[in-house]
Amino acid sequence: MTRKTRIQPIEHDDSADQDLADERPSKSQLKREMHALQALGVDLVELPKDALKRMPMPDNLADAVRDARRITDHEGKRRQIQYIGRVMRSLTEDEIGALRTALETYRGVNKAETARLHWIEQTREQLIAHDDAFTAFLREHPGADAQEGRTLIRNARKEAQQSKPPRYFRELFQWIKSASGGAGEGEDASDSMEDDDDDQTDA
Repeated sequence: MTRKTRIQPIEHDDSADQDLADERPSKSQLKREMHALQALGVDLVELPKDALKRMPMPDNLADAVRDARRITDHEGKRRQIQYIGRVMRSLTEDEIGALRTALETYRGVNKAETARLHWIEQTREQLIAHDDAFTAFLREHPGADAQEGRTLIRNARKEAQQSKPPRYFRELFQWIKSASGGAGEGEDASDSMEDDDDDQTDA
């Protein structure tokens, strides 16, 4: 009598499949990463033009961001932001990391500049309101042109009383900025604002 040979079933290594599944990102993780890249894209689109020029972007991303800045239609801009997110998915981790670092650096500098501008505005208000504030300012900034400062304060007070356009009010701001070590910054800021206006044309 012939004996039948039993064929042993091939054992399947379930642990190997589990390892492969663990290595693949989940759908929710991919969605989070895509959302983060779109948010980074929005940050780039909302940057002032001079800051955007300093961002380390490949040409295709830079073109997509510039196009988004020109689009004024809400739905059109939403689709363009989604496209920017897809473009950013093609970047390497190093490229994305460099972009995040550049943005964080800009925000730190911008935060410091915003605080400084607020200080200048507060100082201007104090100089116009109180004579003692001018004496204290000169003591802290001995290199300031005292005669020019007095003239600007006096004229700023007059134009406020007479409801005239704030010419000397603005000039006093620049005098404070220059006297406290920030000459030329106001002109740069004005130029960048004009550049931003050029970007807002319809595509």
